[in-house]
Amino acid sequence: MHKYHLAILKKPYLAAILEGRKLIESRFTLTKHAPFGQISKGDKVFLKQSSGPVCAAATVSAVKSFPNLTPAKVLDIKAQYNHLILGTDEHWKHFSQCNFGLLVWLTDIKSIAPVMIDKKDWRAWVVLNNRENYGLLGNP
Repeated sequence: MHKYHLAILKKPYLAAILEGRKLIESRFTLTKHAPFGQISKGDKVFLKQSSGPVCAAATVSAVKSFPNLTPAKVLDIKAQYNHLILGTDEHWKHFSQCNFGLLVWLTDIKSIAPVMIDKKDWRAWVVLNNRENYGLLGNP
């Protein structure tokens, strides 16, 4: 069964996804947390602008996980995938200290009518469920 996710993105990255220039959403973290180990091909992702509305949806076409990262491995990921991630050098410098990395290929990206949700925490990625879905899943 496919899962639903909510990804929060800064405006330039969201715009690049909607324009078809950014095909991979990347997440790098110090500790293992969502969506690491919780996302699969076929899952659906709602895209929310940071401090703004949910305004698009996409389907996951592939996922690649990187546990036990080192600065050298992060540089390899940058060299191989940054043309699809569009990360800045400053972001990659910050990512070099991360232990976990995840690349999520997005397809079937569609704009949706903007939906404001009541999300007040700092999580940049949420795996949606029956209890916590911000009304995006209707009444599951």
